[in-house]
Amino acid sequence: MPFGNLSITFGEEIGMSLEWLVIRLLESMCRMLWGFAPRMIPHIVRRLGPGRSVFWFAANMPRLLLTMHVLGPLRTHLAAVAISLHNGCTYCAYGHAFALELIYLRDRGHLFPVDARTIATWQDMAPRALARRLRHVLEDAGLHAETLWVDRTLALAAGSRPVDRDEARIAHLVRMLGRMNRIAVEAGVEPDEAQNPVNKNAGLKLRYAQLRAASGEA
Repeated sequence: MPFGNLSITFGEEIGMSLEWLVIRLLESMCRMLWGFAPRMIPHIVRRLGPGRSVFWFAANMPRLLLTMHVLGPLRTHLAAVAISLHNGCTYCAYGHAFALELIYLRDRGHLFPVDARTIATWQDMAPRALARRLRHVLEDAGLHAETLWVDRTLALAAGSRPVDRDEARIAHLVRMLGRMNRIAVEAGVEPDEAQNPVNKNAGLKLRYAQLRAASGEA
């Protein structure tokens, strides 16, 4: 009996050590990519387990980066915002909306019409109302072509089938974010930073903060 108890304890210690190692590995990867370790990482590893977590990241992150390359970061983050709001996830909606804000500021030279924290509060809106709100914001931002992507992304999030390769990429985001959204919502994870390499641009983030402060939205 003592030997059995010792074996269980040893096994638990091995499992905890492996979990800690995978958490640190994935945090290090995200820190290299985005400049920070997301609060989500420990929750993903504890939910999926160390082995499945590594497999999940290996299967999904390269596809996310390819989608970012093919569709562009702004469109990809917009899709992620729409999906996360559809699924009621404040954490992911904020992380992708903040990335969208920073990319918009970098590329356009001025602020996106609505800040990420406000956008992240739209997670309880009905689908049609959410689509209408997002379309209006995009029109105000001068991103008229993106309004069609909002409609298609929300349709895919609601179960519609993709009709081409680009929509298949969005459908992958729906599946990938669906899992992350569920974990974040159930764990109550608080928002942290922008989930894009632009998050490492300290000068841009300082300029963003100054502009938001000047507009009274800091």
